[in-house]
Amino acid sequence: MVTMDSDLRRPRILRPTGKIFTGRVVRFMDGYTREMRVGQPILVVVMTAAGLTQALTLLVRTLLKAGTGGPARRSFKELKKGPEFLVTPMRLRDADGQLYEVELHGHLAQSAVHPGDHVQLTLRDQGDPDLPPRIERIVNITTTQWLTPRPPTVWSHLGPPLLLQAFVGMLLVALVVVWLVAI
Repeated sequence: MVTMDSDLRRPRILRPTGKIFTGRVVRFMDGYTREMRVGQPILVVVMTAAGLTQALTLLVRTLLKAGTGGPARRSFKELKKGPEFLVTPMRLRDADGQLYEVELHGHLAQSAVHPGDHVQLTLRDQGDPDLPPRIERIVNITTTQWLTPRPPTVWSHLGPPLLLQAFVGMLLVALVVVWLVAI
């Protein structure tokens, strides 16, 4: 049976409200993966521009009889799904003894931060009131290390080959528009 007294003894976990937080690392919670969403308008523009480049490349290869193109491209559905990244909740204690929770997105070397380390965090609100702020930068005051977690981005998910094709496709469209205006 749970009594009211046991609920009062449980430490209340707060969320930092400022951009900078200084405190001691209490513990790292178990990490889990979260999927990053890719906006459909961005994806439509990139895929359309890359499709123009791919179509032009296929036409040139056909005219030169060089055979069919290279590897298959990922589907729109696969690209829209977005990358999964590691989320590690962290518990910290400030100078007043209050317990706080923040999230670390991406990977960080295991030797970089340990429980008990004195850290200064640069935080960013995630836009969802149910989620604690995420860490943008860590200054480990104990070891004097500056650390930046690197979660994946939409651009790293799309990949350099697709982005290069999209850039060439947009360049081709711009050249055609300039040529049509010039005539």
